Amino acid sequence: MVPLSHYLIFTAILFTLGVIGVLTRRNAIVVFMSIELMLNSVNLSMVTFARFLNSMDGQIAVFLVMTVAAAEVAVGLALIVAIYRKKETINIDEMHIMQG
Repeated sequence: MVPLSHYLIFTAILFTLGVIGVLTRRNAIVVFMSIELMLNSVNLSMVTFARFLNSMDGQIAVFLVMTVAAAEVAVGLALIVAIYRKKETINIDEMHIMQG
């Protein structure tokens, strides 16, 4: 059986990679994927704690979070496509002005 610390170290590495992606990248899609990576690392840690505590509460919460995340992805990608059609770029530095 894999110890709890291995899972937590793995989720911490995934979360750190997501934070680095958000802070260093300027492409909106890459930033969006980094945010999703952070969300999935938190989901993995919740499932890990639920498994080690022999409780289904964490897994139920992850199911609900993933349902909301699916809707978030649809809305987020629609916003990125709409901004791309208007500004013709997905570079975050170039779309800081949201008018005309």
